Amino acid sequence: MKTSLLTWLSVCMLSQAAFGDDWPHWRGPHNNGLSTEIGLPDSWSPKGENLLWRKEEFASRSSPVVMNGRVYAVCRSFPETTQEGEKTVCLDAKTGDLIWESIHNIYLSDAPAERVGWSSVVGDPASDTVYVLGLGCVFQCLDGKTGKTLWEHSMSEEYGMLSTYGGRTNFPVVFEDLVIISGVLTGWGETAIPAYRLIAFDKKTGVAQWLKSTKVRPEDTTYSTPVFTRFNGQDAMVVGAGDGAIYALQPRTGKTIWKYQASTRGLNTTSLVDEKGIVYCGHAEKNATDTKILGAVFAFDGNTEGDIAEDKLLWKIPGKAVGRNAPVKVGGRVYFVEDGASLVIVDAQTGELIGPRKPNGTVEQMKLGRTMFGSPVAGDGKIYIAENSGRFYVLKPNDTGVEKISEVRLASDELVFGSPVISNGRIYLPTIDALYCIGKPDAAAVVKTTKLKSPRETAADKDKVVAQIMLTPVELMLMPGQKVNLQVRGYNKNGEYLQPIKDAEITVAGGGTIGKDLIYTAPAAGVAAVILTAKLGEITTTARIRVIPSLPWKFDFSDDLVPPVWIGATYRHKPAPLDGQKGLVKISTIPKGTRSHAWMGWTNLHDYTVQADFKATENNGRLPDMGLLNQRYAMDLQGSHRLQIRSWVARLELRFAKTIEMPWSADKWYTMKFQSENKDGKVMLRGKVWLRDEAEPKEWQIEATDETPNISGSPGLFGNATDAEFVIDNVQVTANK
Repeated sequence: MKTSLLTWLSVCMLSQAAFGDDWPHWRGPHNNGLSTEIGLPDSWSPKGENLLWRKEEFASRSSPVVMNGRVYAVCRSFPETTQEGEKTVCLDAKTGDLIWESIHNIYLSDAPAERVGWSSVVGDPASDTVYVLGLGCVFQCLDGKTGKTLWEHSMSEEYGMLSTYGGRTNFPVVFEDLVIISGVLTGWGETAIPAYRLIAFDKKTGVAQWLKSTKVRPEDTTYSTPVFTRFNGQDAMVVGAGDGAIYALQPRTGKTIWKYQASTRGLNTTSLVDEKGIVYCGHAEKNATDTKILGAVFAFDGNTEGDIAEDKLLWKIPGKAVGRNAPVKVGGRVYFVEDGASLVIVDAQTGELIGPRKPNGTVEQMKLGRTMFGSPVAGDGKIYIAENSGRFYVLKPNDTGVEKISEVRLASDELVFGSPVISNGRIYLPTIDALYCIGKPDAAAVVKTTKLKSPRETAADKDKVVAQIMLTPVELMLMPGQKVNLQVRGYNKNGEYLQPIKDAEITVAGGGTIGKDLIYTAPAAGVAAVILTAKLGEITTTARIRVIPSLPWKFDFSDDLVPPVWIGATYRHKPAPLDGQKGLVKISTIPKGTRSHAWMGWTNLHDYTVQADFKATENNGRLPDMGLLNQRYAMDLQGSHRLQIRSWVARLELRFAKTIEMPWSADKWYTMKFQSENKDGKVMLRGKVWLRDEAEPKEWQIEATDETPNISGSPGLFGNATDAEFVIDNVQVTANK
């Protein structure tokens, strides 16, 4: 892992001439918003000055990236039509012409179409691939030249990743042969309780290598991007989590190096780490040490381990609401922009505010507009900032702060949510109306070739003692009787890979066998939740496997358990006696989980029928919503006495939905049946509901055809117990005859 490829950070340490002028990460080749290019424009105009091209068809809220002469961004596809979804686009960096686009549906997400592109693409120059996490939690590896999907994970169905109304989806990042993604996940077994979690996948195969959990039951989902650096010769990944803490993790193993509890709520800001290992960041939530004050900017030395106490900060300025954008450091100053678009300039060493002084002695901050979402970038001695309402500034540092070199105002309704990026003498700016390419048409970029000063990683041969091990794959789903090759990998205390471990003792709990050749064989039949434990002396690690057979499936809950292999189910459902039998209750007492999906297994299933029995309670005259999931569609028996088939919750009026009136009442058992059928490039969906004690109706009661179909997906359950609880029994999934 370590010796076959240079680390991403090591590539950044090479000269720009060797690396090219790529900007493969939305914060640039060094994760810090800095470009080494000179000759960049001082001004531009949407009417033509230094405007190389403008493409309305690639409008986005996503920050673009640039790699190998190509620009990548996430955009809405077929906006305001019945085909609307999401697409990753690849453009010629010089002309803006489309090279390819990869389109996919958004399904079972509450996020509105306007939030498409919250996350950005990340490029991997070493393999010429790009990675993207979509609004509906589809995580893809795409060939950078052709757009071909090399592998894909449905993170909601496989890991319980949340796709909320806020639309916050996290940014993938690449380190050596890993691609790492994060979010709030509600999984199975020990990961059933929601937490902000990070998962590292093999970037070539998509096989999970490690999984890291932070504090459970976070207040928020987040979109803080991990950035790579080194502390005391140790490779590290710094990221803000949903529990309000900033973590430094070993990127090869996920082991925690240090943690700073900045806030009581989730952190959306991306940290900046300088060449000395000093970490700069901000937030706009309650401070962990003084919850009455909202927001702060701060700095601390990352060359440490363990919990970082408040008195170990180098400096902190409370009350600065920097909750969305990342800072940039130019010379000895750090430039933050508050959410209200005020520029905050801080002496990096002392924490002293810099700027003109008012008569009362306070520092006057430059007001850049009303709202800030994007982050500043710097190059050629200038700082480029795009404010949300369409103001674009070019600033130059001076003795008292900054001077404004130029200002451009776009149309009043042309909003900016992403950040400008710099590559090959060009500046790319995303807006919700267009993607702009800005640069001098008659001059090529002049690129500095000096190496960046950065501490080197301590060589692995300096410490050959195995201090931690990993058992991979760390998460997997198998068929009964299926075999998989396992690996035990040894790492030193700094998280550097040393060697494969041949003599680890591996034990199996939950079924199946493992041989001395490290081949695991799943149980011959049935459903199993398997925990594998590898032990080397006193060092242990685990991996988990869900064994799920082919259809048909039947669950009657007679064992008084929530099926342990279901995703997103255990925390939100509880076993309970039902009319002398046993079943599940969709509970109303858990925070932020009364409305949820539960997934049963394989995501490649199609043309099947899901059936289950439901009985609702009534609370103050209100009924719950309850239903089934089939092929990434929901059939929902609603408390408003309607039956609905839908896919993308926020686009019912346009994308796809069918709703009919359906009278029903509490305290009666109903059977629901939901079928999908792929035919002629479409999917036909059919449903019926009847009193369980009566004969099944011969005819389907609701039918709908989606001409932009989801062609496969995991069976599952939907429920909203906010108003009242309901019970479930006799779940069945069968292939269509």
